[in-house]
Order: sequence, then structure tokens, then C-alpha cells
Amino acid sequence: MRFDTKIGIVVRADLAAWQKLNVTAFLSSAVAGGVPGLMGEPYEDGSGNAYLPMLRQPVLVYTADLEGLRSVREKAVGREMDVAVYIEEMFKTGHDADNRAAVRAVEADELGLVGVVVHGPKNGVDKVLKGLPLHP
Repeated sequence: MRFDTKIGIVVRADLAAWQKLNVTAFLSSAVAGGVPGLMGEPYEDGSGNAYLPMLRQPVLVYTADLEGLRSVREKAVGREMDVAVYIEEMFKTGHDADNRAAVRAVEADELGLVGVVVHGPKNGVDKVLKGLPLHP
């Protein structure tokens, strides 16, 4: 199936494995909860056990350094795409309110980005993520 939109998550290459997974999970939840229509239908196995729905389209994960993340954020915001960020300070917080306060405390061009998720028209997302390698 071909989709008109694309979801791309970019994580900072120098993070520990647990941090990359944590950032990817949080950023996936941002796009799932923040963009109507991205969630599929609930799942059910052959025994009748119900499972939660997941995103209805693939999510591609890329890597970049801090400057690459800042460039992705800036380009995506400039194109008015759906964007979420994860910053270094969020590794030290314990809940959502503190996460929002940590982001609010920093000007956009100074964010200590460790991850960014972008959702938008496929061609636009491809342009924003151009040149970034997929996560190995």
C-alpha cells in the first residue's frame, strides 16, 4: 500500500541504545496522539484476545547529529508539518508536565535536541530528511 504521508523519526546518533529506544517510543506516541487518522484498527488474535491499535503506516527511523536535528526541526516547522521534539533535559524529568516545562524554557534554536518526529506529505518529508541515513 502506498501512503500520501510519511512519518520520519530522527534520533541523535551518539545516544545510548536505551535512550534511542526511549526517544523513538515517545516521539511515536506524539504523532499517534497528535495527528488524527494515523491510528489503525484494534488487533485481535485467533483466540479472541484484543490488542491496541497501532499506527496505520510505517515509521522510518533516521540518525543525525545535533545540527542535523536542528536543521530537520527548522525545515519541518517552516513547511508547517506536524513536529514533536525530545530534548536532553527530558531524560531527567519524571512526567509530562516537567517535559513541557523543559521545552518551554529553551528558545527554539537552542534546543538540546536528541530526537524529532516529522509527519506530513511524503514529498515534503522526503525533502526535510534528505541525506540522513536510516538508523542501522
